[in-house]
Amino acid sequence: MLTVLLLIILILSFAGTYIIIKVAIKRNIFDIPNIRSSHTIPTPRGGGLAIVLSWYVGLFGLKYFNLIESNLFYALLSGSVLAFVSFLDDLFSIKPWIRILFQLLTVTIGIYFLNGFTTLYLNNFVITIPIILSVIVVIGAIWFINLYNFLDGIDGYASIEAISIALGMFVITKNPIFLLLIFAVLGFLIWNWPKAKIFMGDIGSTQLGYIFVILGVYFNNNHEFNIFGWLILTSLFWVDASLTLLRRWRNKEKLSTAHKKHAYQRIVQFGFSHRKTILISIFVNLLFIILVVLSEKGLIPYFVTFPLCLLINYFLIKQIDYRFPFMIKD
Repeated sequence: MLTVLLLIILILSFAGTYIIIKVAIKRNIFDIPNIRSSHTIPTPRGGGLAIVLSWYVGLFGLKYFNLIESNLFYALLSGSVLAFVSFLDDLFSIKPWIRILFQLLTVTIGIYFLNGFTTLYLNNFVITIPIILSVIVVIGAIWFINLYNFLDGIDGYASIEAISIALGMFVITKNPIFLLLIFAVLGFLIWNWPKAKIFMGDIGSTQLGYIFVILGVYFNNNHEFNIFGWLILTSLFWVDASLTLLRRWRNKEKLSTAHKKHAYQRIVQFGFSHRKTILISIFVNLLFIILVVLSEKGLIPYFVTFPLCLLINYFLIKQIDYRFPFMIKD
């Protein structure tokens, strides 16, 4: 039954993306390139709607077959609020404070269904202060949702990252929900692979960010997947976004202004194709999966693999800095 469900999800995502491409072209819903863009021709956007719809169909399928616990189901279902607002944002461009407000509402509801973030543990070091940890997670979740959107800037990049994270978490937990997510994204990726025929849009990127936050908290709470493993698997995105924000702040740049200074954008400006860039990201993510497996199996502790992960990210960014420096002006 799981195989059939996954096949249905793949078909829905693939066919749904095709339909959205046709509708976007007919309705003139395009992402128009500008000086900050990494693409050169107008491209249909909003394809993430196919990911979201197929994801929720699969989510209800898991619930019907009793393959998902109720608290996780309702926490993930709460993401539909965020999906709706993000869809409107793709169509009409909602004000930032409204987006943040709904992100805060959605994340708070989702974390509530999971009974908060209960425990932070690193081998024998354990912190159990649910209220403080939950507040930190809510703030971090909003940042992660937005940074996932920031880094959806070249063909296939956000999709490959989603598949890589889900694959890494599936290897450890063996939970079918990660296969569901992989197939929901895979159907879209076929159309989003360079050269992309459609872009994901806010509805896809923000929803993926939310889904990964909820799954990270849930499996950490159940002691099935350490949150440090989640931080390693998602590090290619959050390290790049966080370091870029810090460097722009130090340069006294206006942080609300669009830019092309993320590491993945600069490597494309240096001359790497979108395809070559995402192939490099696949290799790096496979390395991170190996680090997580080693830690989850107890072979190498997280207080070794987590700093090693940060060093790898830092090394990659410094290599990009050397070839395409982080300048005050784009």
